[in-house]
Amino acid sequence: MAGALDRTLPVPLGTQLRGLIEFGIALGELPTGQRLPSVRELAERAGIAHMTVATVYRELRESGLIEAKPGAGTYVGDGHNSDGLRSLAIRKIQRRVEMLFNEAEQLGLAPSVVSSLVNARAARGPTPTRPLRLVMVGNFIETTQQYANRIQDHLGSEDTIAVTTVDALHAGEAFPLPCDICVTLAHRRGEVEHLVPTGIPVVGLSFIPAEETRAQLAMLDPMARVGLVSIFPEFAALMKPGVLRFAPHVSAVDVRLITAPDLATFLTQVDVAIYASGAESAVRKLLPPGRQALEFRYVPDPHAIRATLLPVIERLRSSIVFQEEVPS
Repeated sequence: MAGALDRTLPVPLGTQLRGLIEFGIALGELPTGQRLPSVRELAERAGIAHMTVATVYRELRESGLIEAKPGAGTYVGDGHNSDGLRSLAIRKIQRRVEMLFNEAEQLGLAPSVVSSLVNARAARGPTPTRPLRLVMVGNFIETTQQYANRIQDHLGSEDTIAVTTVDALHAGEAFPLPCDICVTLAHRRGEVEHLVPTGIPVVGLSFIPAEETRAQLAMLDPMARVGLVSIFPEFAALMKPGVLRFAPHVSAVDVRLITAPDLATFLTQVDVAIYASGAESAVRKLLPPGRQALEFRYVPDPHAIRATLLPVIERLRSSIVFQEEVPS
């Protein structure tokens, strides 16, 4: 590595050193477990400042590419501390770098010219890009807005997320535009794909019971008579085991659809009414005073957001940057 540093290039030696190690790992030249020179060794061999080497090593450790073993030295890591896609990304960029220099050679440009351009681009910092615009399509506007608020926490500070419902789109309401990505419930993705404009990717997310809902269910009185009210027939079969999962100590549990003709009578016979999102107004209107009512509320699974939605967002964000920087 020390011998590969080139002082004639208009690229800082620290940047060169980091690139040598990163590409060496990505291309298999520095295999996992290989010991690297110490900071002092490498600095002396390369004739550069100890601080330069130390900074490069620190950045590589933070990215998970190398690891320090106390008393044993510094070694090439297995990448488990990185985002898991770093090596693949480096290989992809390496191919583009090779293509860039090959194209420059064909155009009669010296490598030093290309290096100057790359160095100037690196010095400019991150390329600003426009915020992304998402649309969340749910079942009910109020709960969909709650879902969107949760998703917003995972987005960039300038990104936005609008909301609409499946029923509204079926009724002919205009889809909120502009939109880069549409998000919906996993089981409604296929349906929503036929309702959004062509070309907009649709991401289906899984949902989990909200933390406050789980806590409220766990605190139910074991002797309480619990009534469940579902809006969708297909959800009724899931609602009871869903409640009992967090309230296994409750034995008197029954279920009604919101359209059941005996709903009013049913609600007079329960101590606690647990209703599906969207049924609050009907349940509270019929529930006798003094009875407890709580929403069986779901939220987007944060694991699904990270594993399913964020990769799509980052791919799209990268695509926008590339399109803005390299006009077709």
